[in-house]
Amino acid sequence: MTIQVILPAHLRTLAGVSGDVGLALTGPATIAAVLDALEARYPVLRGTVRDQVTGQRRPFVRFYACEEDLSLEPAETPLPDAVIAGQEPFWIVGAIAGGT
Repeated sequence: MTIQVILPAHLRTLAGVSGDVGLALTGPATIAAVLDALEARYPVLRGTVRDQVTGQRRPFVRFYACEEDLSLEPAETPLPDAVIAGQEPFWIVGAIAGGT
């Protein structure tokens, strides 16, 4: 199965891609499987989406699919059926923080 992943502009630039990324998964379609496939295909992204030691999501990175925030879900959470079927993408979004 191929999962469509939408990356924020800064990660697309870092990875050297200009659009969505299609990632082939061979095992269960989970958040961790998507991130493993992304880092395997684009090693330069290792450590940018999740910590290399702990595997935890970086604080200002969010995951979305099918209008759901999956950011706080465990890494082994299965992706929604629409993402697996290729009807919806898996979004990796850079969060913005600020204040006055």
